[in-house]
Amino acid sequence: MRSEFIFTSESVSEGHPDKVSDQISDAIVDLFLAKDPEARVACETLTTTNRVVLAGEVRGKGMIDTDGNWAPGAQEEIQTAVRETVKNIGYEQDGFHWQNLTFENHLHPQSAHIAQGVDESGNKDEGAGDQGIMFGYASDETPELMPATLQYSHQILKQMATDRHSGKAPFLEPDSKSQVTLRYVNEVPVEAVALVVSTQHAPGYFKDSDNPALYEELRDYVMGV
Repeated sequence: MRSEFIFTSESVSEGHPDKVSDQISDAIVDLFLAKDPEARVACETLTTTNRVVLAGEVRGKGMIDTDGNWAPGAQEEIQTAVRETVKNIGYEQDGFHWQNLTFENHLHPQSAHIAQGVDESGNKDEGAGDQGIMFGYASDETPELMPATLQYSHQILKQMATDRHSGKAPFLEPDSKSQVTLRYVNEVPVEAVALVVSTQHAPGYFKDSDNPALYEELRDYVMGV
């Protein structure tokens, strides 16, 4: 292994399209599990301009039966969960608004072949079906046991989100991204090489891209990590 190297990690905010989709899918999983602890949910979410689309295979008592019949009010509950998630993130823009977005639900019953594999008895681990599993490892670079580059990227966006929700930073809008590059010597981070913060901001808040106020506002988040 090299004694010296540069390493970069990137983090995206709760308002980034990928994260929005993740949070919506998580909300659907929570909704199903609240009705049926043995529910199976493989929900994929697509978000684009003022539109949210759900697709995937699901099963769960009180939500949908094996014939694809939805329980009374179940689809309305799903739509409410989607809109509440987008609302809590803070999207009330012309291009993406929790109240005005078009919603499509294409969830359907879990395939019998996948269900058969999940429902088999015996002493074995079980999952939702054909969903993947991610794994990683701990690092002693930070108290959170995360790599320093990733943890610092997360912290920058966490503070920005806190100030956006509280109203302390009215110019911030939901979609943002941070990137931290550190130099390592003998596997220990010793220097910040590059720090990048990109964010949506309120229309008209900054009149030109070279406005030093924008730089100073975002620099404070980086320096506070």
